[in-house]
Amino acid sequence: MNNKMATMEMKKLILSMAFPIMISMLVQALYNIVDSIFIAHISQNALTAVSLAFPIQTIMIAFACGTAVGVNTLISRYLGEKKEKEAIQIASHGILLSLLNGLIFALFGIFGVKWFLSSYTSDPEIILLGQSYLRNCLLFSFSIFIQITYERIMQATGHSVYNMVMQGMGAIINIILDPILIFGLQMGVTGAAIATVTGQIIAMTIGIWITKYKIKEIEFTMKNFSLSFSMIKNIYEIGIPAILMQSLLSIMNLFMNSILVSFNVLAVSVFGIYFKISQFVYMPVNGINNAIIPVVSFNYGAKNKERIHQALKFSLFLSIVLMSMGTLLFQFFPDSLLFLFDANEELLKIGIPALRTISIGFIFSGISIIFCSILQATNKQNLSLLISLMRQIILLIPLVYVLMHTFGLETGWMAFPLSEGICMILCIVLYKKKGSAL
Repeated sequence: MNNKMATMEMKKLILSMAFPIMISMLVQALYNIVDSIFIAHISQNALTAVSLAFPIQTIMIAFACGTAVGVNTLISRYLGEKKEKEAIQIASHGILLSLLNGLIFALFGIFGVKWFLSSYTSDPEIILLGQSYLRNCLLFSFSIFIQITYERIMQATGHSVYNMVMQGMGAIINIILDPILIFGLQMGVTGAAIATVTGQIIAMTIGIWITKYKIKEIEFTMKNFSLSFSMIKNIYEIGIPAILMQSLLSIMNLFMNSILVSFNVLAVSVFGIYFKISQFVYMPVNGINNAIIPVVSFNYGAKNKERIHQALKFSLFLSIVLMSMGTLLFQFFPDSLLFLFDANEELLKIGIPALRTISIGFIFSGISIIFCSILQATNKQNLSLLISLMRQIILLIPLVYVLMHTFGLETGWMAFPLSEGICMILCIVLYKKKGSAL
């Protein structure tokens, strides 16, 4: 694995690392979108309830992925430095942190869900539906935390292909159970939640088995585990920026829901639909992002700057191609995308211009994501976090508020491509100034 990171031709290396992760992340997106498609056929209130619950799910995934990115990066770095014992200890700490994070979100599922939903709506039906869905997802959140950690351990040791097995089985179970539980057993949104967590538990179990019997680079065992707060600190020095970057999506979603609900409750559903569909556009680029972090981190540890620059150039090319495809999809087929969610005439009236306008910024955002990955993997996490903050909070939310309250709902969507374009320019300027130091 070490030789591959150091010597394999960069295009081949990135594709071999990224493709399984892309498939894995695209499958992960199925969990949310399949639920929403079925839930949309229950009622408009059910779809609104799940849309309001979605930011909490995104924060949960952010904590899982951010912690796992810290684990992933350190395992890759230690293996690059030929420190196998330290790599094993990092993997062990990753599992422990996954269990603790799962416990925290389960407690929020018990005590905080009703308060959260009530802060956005007074409709008792929406609150009840949201509680039924979100509480079940959070109570069993340990499964997604452990699953994602094992995925990143596999990735860090060069075995990303196993991710497809884990995610694929989980998604298949979810897709099979959704119509059975939602409509066959008439469990509604509760059935959707149970289908999701069942798929995640099965994927987690497969991950544990694969790591124990197939991954030879790390002989994973808790027998030699020694709790180290310095290792936890090191994991979160890398992981917290990643958590914050992914949590920004949820924070942005929370702000957007607050702004949109004052215009039309259907606008909240439209944005929820956009958010779920856009995962299929962003997941491949995020897969590249997750693939190049260990590649760049390994070569950063090995002090091979040339391969870092090669990784950046090829990743930017892939990102532009993928995001261009996403832009074309949203520009030419917005109505088809909305019809997946049983859209009525009023929802189409709001949704079609929204999808077309927001997608103008896809290419800009893809470029920014790749630059942030390079910065994160080379100990420049603060710059990476700053760019992400500007993209999703500092620039975006004020622009949305001003444009929507000044020119109306439809014009307000222009805030997305405007903020993405500004941040892309900032990334290019920063790279020209600091690129030689990477």
